[in-house]
Amino acid sequence: MVLAGMFFMPLLFLCCWMQHGGFKLNNMYNYKITSTNKKNRKAMPKGPAGFKCYLKPVKLAVVSALLVVLAAGCGKDKENFLDGGGMALPLAGVPSDGNWYCQDYLSEDVCVIPAGRQNKNNRNFTASSVLLVNTTKNEVVYASNIYDRLYPASVTKIVTALVALKYGNLDDIVTISYEASHITEYGAKLCGFNEGDKVKLEKLLYALMVYSGNDAGIAIAEHISGSTGKFAKLMNKEMEELGAVGSHFTNPHGLHDDNHYTTAYDLYLVFNKLISDYPEFTDIINKGSVRVKYKDASGQNKEMDFTSTVKYNINTETAPEGVEVTGGKTGTTQMAGSNLILHSKDADGDSYISAVMHASDSYSLYDQMNYLLSMEGRLKNNSKAAKDAPQE
Repeated sequence: MVLAGMFFMPLLFLCCWMQHGGFKLNNMYNYKITSTNKKNRKAMPKGPAGFKCYLKPVKLAVVSALLVVLAAGCGKDKENFLDGGGMALPLAGVPSDGNWYCQDYLSEDVCVIPAGRQNKNNRNFTASSVLLVNTTKNEVVYASNIYDRLYPASVTKIVTALVALKYGNLDDIVTISYEASHITEYGAKLCGFNEGDKVKLEKLLYALMVYSGNDAGIAIAEHISGSTGKFAKLMNKEMEELGAVGSHFTNPHGLHDDNHYTTAYDLYLVFNKLISDYPEFTDIINKGSVRVKYKDASGQNKEMDFTSTVKYNINTETAPEGVEVTGGKTGTTQMAGSNLILHSKDADGDSYISAVMHASDSYSLYDQMNYLLSMEGRLKNNSKAAKDAPQE
């Protein structure tokens, strides 16, 4: 495998050079193909949907080496993984056993899951993409189609929250603009803020994450970056820094755009960053309801109550026994289907991130999520059973 990889990579790059006239690696993770031929360049897709390559020897060597290692990792243990439902992942910087790899050059304790190492053909899952990771022990419990590019709908808002928490001040007062208060797209969920209302950034984050208000998303974006377009660029920059290479965002709320997409794995990277580095985020997504106080354009005190869109938070859905859901984010549009990402804990206190993407409807979404959550602790139980088994 290693020798094959060493032979194949130079040949691949040579072919790409001859085909497109030029080959650039913009950064180690974001590829887009360009051509030195103007006519060909116009015909190519714009943005992340089209791959761009610019040859830089050092970065090329790093990518080639990584791909060779990943190829070598798809060996004899493959069937054991598919049958066993998961395996332990090494911590960042710790040598791998050839099954899983940590991208310690991107962020600590974040794991790369080789595409060939995913679970397949589980009849209990009909959603397009499913992922469950034990973030305490750095173990993947279940993974299916986690690199498929999908429309995320309002799950987008976890990226908006990440940018807001990183670059904003929660005590800032945000003035609601005309654009934020005049969203006209059919079915868009709105908090109901009016132009000129003044709302604390912290309260807007609650409205964004708990109630999923799209007007709150635009208000946050304009406050941080001046416009939704500039904010989307900042979202994409943050995704690149996390190593989330399968995503591209065009807005802060997730209302449909053909060029607005992500993957279950990329969402895991974002959610893991939020849970790990921003304790206030966990407090926000844990709420079943929230009261937002603010002032209108004339200075009068106002308040609105918002209820969580996550059914576990409002006790209209029950998690499996031994599982505590601490919060999450939903997302639903006609094009994206029903989506949910969660943070939860098992009976031993281990933390998990789970995602179900593109379920057919809300009922199916929660059925599949409950089945996924029921897998929490399975690796530990399997390990304990093996340990307790009689020794020959």
